[in-house]
Amino acid sequence: MTLLLGLDRTLLWLASRIMGLWVRPTPLPVDEAERLRGRGRRVLYVLDDQSLSDLIALSLVCRSIGLPGAARRFALGAAREPRAALFLERRRGWIRKRPDRRIPQRLLRIIDAALAAGDCELDLVPVSVFWGRAPAKTEGSWFRQLFREDWTLVGPFRRLLSTLVNGRRTLVRFGEPVCLADFTAPDQDARRAARRAARAMRVEFRNARAAVIGPDLSHRRTVIAEVLAKRAVRAAVALEIRDKRLSRREGLLLARRYALEIAADYSPRFVALMESLLTRVWNRLYDGVEVLHAERLELATQGAQVVYVPCHRSHMDYLLLSYVIYTRGFAVPHVAGGVNLDLPVVGRFLRKGGAFFLRRTFRGNPVYPIVFMTYLGVMMARGHPIEYFIEGGRSRTGRLLDPKTGMLTMTLRSFLADPSRPVVFMPVYFGYERLVEAKTYIGELSGRPKQKESVLGLVRALGVLRKRFGRVYVSFGEPIALAEHLARHAPAWSGTRVETRPAWLGDAVDSLAATIQARINATAAISPIGLLGLALLSAPRQAMPELELVRQLDLYRRLAARAPYSGDVWCTPLEGPAIVAYGQSMGLIEAVPHPLGPIVRMSETSAVLSAYYRNNIVHAYAFPSLLACAFLNNAAMRTEDVQRLAWRIYPYIAQELFLRWSEEEIAGVVDETLAALADLGLLERSADGGVWRRPRTGTAEAVQLSVLAHATLDVIERYYLAIALLLQAGREAITQDALENRCQQMASRMSLLYELRSPEFFDKTLFRQFLDLLRARNVIRTGPGGHLTFDEALLEVASDAQLVLSEQIRHSILQVTAG
Repeated sequence: MTLLLGLDRTLLWLASRIMGLWVRPTPLPVDEAERLRGRGRRVLYVLDDQSLSDLIALSLVCRSIGLPGAARRFALGAAREPRAALFLERRRGWIRKRPDRRIPQRLLRIIDAALAAGDCELDLVPVSVFWGRAPAKTEGSWFRQLFREDWTLVGPFRRLLSTLVNGRRTLVRFGEPVCLADFTAPDQDARRAARRAARAMRVEFRNARAAVIGPDLSHRRTVIAEVLAKRAVRAAVALEIRDKRLSRREGLLLARRYALEIAADYSPRFVALMESLLTRVWNRLYDGVEVLHAERLELATQGAQVVYVPCHRSHMDYLLLSYVIYTRGFAVPHVAGGVNLDLPVVGRFLRKGGAFFLRRTFRGNPVYPIVFMTYLGVMMARGHPIEYFIEGGRSRTGRLLDPKTGMLTMTLRSFLADPSRPVVFMPVYFGYERLVEAKTYIGELSGRPKQKESVLGLVRALGVLRKRFGRVYVSFGEPIALAEHLARHAPAWSGTRVETRPAWLGDAVDSLAATIQARINATAAISPIGLLGLALLSAPRQAMPELELVRQLDLYRRLAARAPYSGDVWCTPLEGPAIVAYGQSMGLIEAVPHPLGPIVRMSETSAVLSAYYRNNIVHAYAFPSLLACAFLNNAAMRTEDVQRLAWRIYPYIAQELFLRWSEEEIAGVVDETLAALADLGLLERSADGGVWRRPRTGTAEAVQLSVLAHATLDVIERYYLAIALLLQAGREAITQDALENRCQQMASRMSLLYELRSPEFFDKTLFRQFLDLLRARNVIRTGPGGHLTFDEALLEVASDAQLVLSEQIRHSILQVTAG
């Protein structure tokens, strides 16, 4: 190998040409060329271990993406090197090769020359080459060991076999460039600087391997044996034996049966096979999978335990996220799924892809939760990325559901038991332009019971492969470092190991869950289908003149650019006419010819589905819409009145839609949003800046403001309905549970009478959340016998609602409640 590495540039070029006939390396990250060019420094590549095939793979990638070549001559000061790449570790010995981890002489010469010339503007770029994606197993056959990608140096024979087998699945991962000046100082010698640089490179290589191939795998039996050997499991089994008078063998078999029910059986070969299969499936189902903010995967995986926490829209979520992560060159997470998905044959395949299963409830079974939490802790301690849905189930309305915090609590307790390894939560947003489960959701929203998952149902669902489902959006939110979150929200934690459940854990979990949901919404994708739903569902009978609809769609796009919900929100680049044409091609809307111009409308079925897609993005327009509501019933309003209304209603709608601003930020957000609405011609400001006026009635701008307001008007109507029913019942006359039931019945009646197309309008959970927050803010209280009481504070809330809602709407609500 030493002789081969000393070949002149001509022979190295020839070897790379021959190898390039078979090897197709993929660069990671995909924007590496732009990142290095933007730094404007000379580049020296640093590879982990001495390998001609790695050097050639790097050369091929550099040529394909336009980076400076690794085989070019390198000069810095007095140093003249044959290549712009060096190996951090070499081998020595003739018969039995052994690793040589001394500082490379080439690195010493370059640093010495840089110090002598006073020119340390050089980027050291760590490069990891992975021939295949299979992590090592701690046990297994010798044949499998030949082709795995592991954490050890390999010989030339095994490297040759791996190149032949995995040449077209090779990944070349570029680490974060580090300037040589970061390791040098005026009074420092070259050897010390080289040691610091080599140490930093080794850390980068270790993190890269953990991110791409994951930790070494143990057989499923080994993991289960480790779980059963833990002290907590043994103690839980001992209690079960004592309480139920079981034998020791029966108690251990019970725990083992639970562990087998839970544990994954990850297979890298199955995952590689599924990548090829899913690529075909996605190409057949979808017009494209848009991945947004994928660079955050790189930031989150730098030596940390990653926990992916996506929203849950569809059964496709499991497959899509694992597919996106894998194709971006990162280790596939182990996914927590409901035990209802552990179907015959299907469950085995899901386990091979990294799924582990949990029951919907742990009640009445003291051993099962201990086994599950121990399994989760073992997987985290081994460094496996984890994925779970904190909403518990799929959203049927398109909005984020109230989080279920069981898995979060277990994750935090596992971290507190061993806080040495940092934990990072990665929020993920899913946006679909058409759902595979659309018909099922419509049936459930209309009152039909939820269908149980079954193999027969899966076979019947294969017919969807003949349909078109538009585009899918997968967007990665801002990562949440758990240690930093605990430092802010749990100052009682000292950063040390905590074995018992601390008193502050519940509050820390609740704040973490709310932060995750808010960051999922903060990275939303505003799709053409979502905008169509937002506009047409705000119009009477879900129909608008085409010209008016185009103007409204363009307004939404301009508003997203002028007053974006967050810097991470993506908005479709299609303009109004193109969005209308796209909606027609998807079968969502139809244009009815008319002498005065086409009318665009939705069918009843499309309107129900469009409410789902609208709810995916309604939070991005919630604040402008709320301010627009203030001008539905008022031609002009003072700034302080708008501020008061916003301050009054924001806590309730922020909880429902998981908005990202704190109450202290509201005043500034109101000012910015009012200015944006004025810039777009929807409001007019007085000369002294103290009064805001809506456009003249009948103008195009007045219509646009009205349609914008109706996006959240039903939320205020729902709140007013709950308050009206409570006021009608009187003080200490009704319990919260009875009021929730009455609210749901009245809201359902209103939706039938007035053809409301928002299934969440009569969602009992939303009424419960609203009443709970009223109690938390001391607007209402629980009196004797559990009956609700209130004072002037509730009357002030009702008064502000009357200021926003028109007389017709208020009378409609009061008429229904009176009936």
